[in-house]
Order: sequence, then structure tokens, then C-alpha cells
Amino acid sequence: MVHKLEVDSIILEFGHHRVLQDVYFTSETGKITGILGRNGCGKSCLMNIIYGVLPATDKSIRIDGKPIFDGYRDPQLFRYLPQFNFIPKDFTVRRIFSDFGLDFASFINWFPEFEKFHQRKLGKLSGGERRIVEVYAILAAKTKFCMLDEPFSHIMPLHVEVLKNIMLEEKKNKGVIITDHMHRYITEISDHLYVITNGKAHLTKEADDLKRLGYLH
Repeated sequence: MVHKLEVDSIILEFGHHRVLQDVYFTSETGKITGILGRNGCGKSCLMNIIYGVLPATDKSIRIDGKPIFDGYRDPQLFRYLPQFNFIPKDFTVRRIFSDFGLDFASFINWFPEFEKFHQRKLGKLSGGERRIVEVYAILAAKTKFCMLDEPFSHIMPLHVEVLKNIMLEEKKNKGVIITDHMHRYITEISDHLYVITNGKAHLTKEADDLKRLGYLH
């Protein structure tokens, strides 16, 4: 069964500054939805509004037509990877996989060099290694939709390619919403691509749209 997420009428203001203006976009299971935009355009704010941890001036978020108010309360509906490290650094990799209900052997099939980290605390890993564990935990965990904010930060290109392949595999089971400043990675794997500019989300249809909308010069 295909599940559809609809994000509608998103308005976000900080004082007299309107960051997002009537943002609308959709995502569905079996698809990767990419969101691009210049720094400060509101991409992370939009994800936090959808997740339910950032109040908005106005919003309508629905899954299969049912209103969703606090997505963070139900991991079966939403999982969210923020830009920052969110798993305590004193957690072992083993505990993380247990808490997220994940099979470590499946992870090792993708990243065999991580087998030696099974009993290691997250804080003992490098920044890139720690990010890989966190991205995988959100991406592979059971949920209808996962949102990934800058998942490729601090990760070497070889591992980025592995993560992209995992995303293509995991989209069979969920909807994936992703944003990253490495726009080439996003455009390569996205089924649908939106650009946020002037507070609105614009669905792109061709590569030249990125220039037309002012994202690329």
C-alpha cells in the first residue's frame, strides 16, 4: 500500500520576518523527495515543523488524509535525522542497533569495516563514522517516512555512494525526504525534487529549473 504525506499551507514567521510562505509539497512511500534551497531558506525549519518540534504560524500536515500534529510522538509514522549529532556519545553501537530494532549484520553487509565498532561507544568514532551510524539508524528503522537533514555532512565520497544505495533500497519500504547542500547527490537519487525560494516550494521538472529558481548560477 502506498502512503502519501501532504504538507500544506506552511507559514513560518520570526517576528516580522516571514521565512516560509504557504509551502506545499507531497511525498509518498516508494519515492525519494529531495528538497534544495540556499542557506537560510528554511529547509531545516520545514522539517522540524513537519516533525512537530517547531511551532508554525500555520500548517497542515496529513498522512493518507489524516491530520498529523506531533509526528515525533509516533516513530512508526516519522523518523528524523537532524543536522547535529542526536544520539548520546556514551551509547555503544550495539545498544543503538538494539534500540532502533536493527540487524547489525545487515549494516555490516554495507559497511564491513564497521564490524570492529560493535561494542564501541559512539563518542570513540570519528565524526564521519558517527554520522554514518546515525544516518543508518534513522534510514533503516521501521517507519512510514524518514526525513534526513544534511545526511552526507563529514562523510567521505565512497561512503556517500553506499548511503545513496541504501536510500534507494530503503525507499521500497518508506518515503524518504532529504535535503543536503551537496545538491548533486540529491538530484541523482530523488524521484521528485523541490526548490525552496522566496519562502515557497517549487516542484522542478528539469535541470534548468535549478538555475531558473536561483538555486544554481
